[in-house]
Amino acid sequence: MRGLNTPPHAMFSYFSPEDRLSAAHPLRAMKASADAALAEVSGTFEAMYGRLGRPSIPPKRLLKVQS
Repeated sequence: MRGLNTPPHAMFSYFSPEDRLSAAHPLRAMKASADAALAEVSGTFEAMYGRLGRPSIPPKRLLKVQS
């Protein structure tokens, strides 16, 4: 069973990461590109996971932490 990608909104801070970066920061463009590329392969990931069992760590999250 494929897990959901639900990021923690406030682990130890009162500000989200979105609030910390300016609108023109280069990381915002990089995140948008990564999200678009991962959205294209989402269907492939979905087909690889079964419907039964415990939810896994979402593939999107696993790929993002490697970079």
